Amino acid sequence: MTDDLEPRSTTLALARDARAFRGLALLWVITGGLVAAVTSPLGLEHGSWSAAFQVLVGGVLQAALGIAQHELAARRPSRRVLVAQILTWNLGCLAVIAGTLLTAPLIVDAGGLALVATMVLMIRVVGRGAKGPAWALWTYGGVLVATLVSIPIGLVLAHLRAG
Repeated sequence: MTDDLEPRSTTLALARDARAFRGLALLWVITGGLVAAVTSPLGLEHGSWSAAFQVLVGGVLQAALGIAQHELAARRPSRRVLVAQILTWNLGCLAVIAGTLLTAPLIVDAGGLALVATMVLMIRVVGRGAKGPAWALWTYGGVLVATLVSIPIGLVLAHLRAG
């Protein structure tokens, strides 16, 4: 993780770093599709919500933010930061789903906090020295803000549903 990587090796390293985000995102999309396929036949109460969450938050959002981070960051994040991001995002998603299915809002809260922690790390990685076109930086920031605003709404709904 040195700053003096050659441009070609830096490009290869960034592609390798983003591979974990892409691979896990694909796994979330596939499992979300499978959950959607069995929701009606199995009568899963939260099945369609879970499928949508898996695809959109676990899959699409993770891939978009993870890949954008690597394209926009001035410097390559450390391996420790990448592992922390991947663990907190994916464990957070699992906690939100488990807490919702178990009607355990405190587990949902823990998952929401893990997602927020991931986004804080992503904001720090891109930081002030961000590179790339202005529209990409604004889009990245906008997606982060929209997600950060939606998390407390989801947490309140989880508590209201739990009674």
